[in-house]
Amino acid sequence: YSANARPLFDTGKVVNIREKLVELAMQNPEYEIADRRIAIAHYQLAKAKGAWLGQVIFQANFNEYSIKPSGSTLGAANLFPRYNVGISLPLDLVTNKGNEVKIARQNLGMMQAEKNQRFRTIKGDVLKKYEAYLLHKQKLDLQSQSTLDAYSVFLGAEKDYSDGIIKQEDYNKATKDYNDEKAKQLELIYNFNVAKIELEIVIGVPLETVITAK
Repeated sequence: YSANARPLFDTGKVVNIREKLVELAMQNPEYEIADRRIAIAHYQLAKAKGAWLGQVIFQANFNEYSIKPSGSTLGAANLFPRYNVGISLPLDLVTNKGNEVKIARQNLGMMQAEKNQRFRTIKGDVLKKYEAYLLHKQKLDLQSQSTLDAYSVFLGAEKDYSDGIIKQEDYNKATKDYNDEKAKQLELIYNFNVAKIELEIVIGVPLETVITAK
């Protein structure tokens, strides 16, 4: 912002600009982390739902009579089954699986709640920073006009003093008034630029690209 810049504030664009600022702020890395945590929670839930398969033990046994049949063992083979198949399940499988799925669901819910809270936090932060930017901009616009008025008075006093129309103290007063207004303007320029920088850190792009976008 230059000392001689003119007001650029346009209330007609404020609503659209706010929406765009929030949209840009949602691309913040912090929000991306929340998305990735939710994805991980989904994977963990799917893993918990299928974890019981890893605890199932399949067993198959073949007796010697079915593997090497002979005339002397035919009678024994009729007494014993050729093979037996079994599945072994831990007694606490159903309980453990249910608890693991519940834990995974709770973790997913926590991640989604955290994302929602982060959305509200980021949205509130960017909108507050934009309001601060607007406040500093309007204050600077007003002060710039006051500084311009004081400068005009100073130029008139300078001419009148050189022409002998006014006294030294009148010229000194006009000079001091202008310097005071200029100092206020410089401080407000600093505040405005800082507010703009803080807003741009959140949205990740120069503010001008948002304001001038159609």
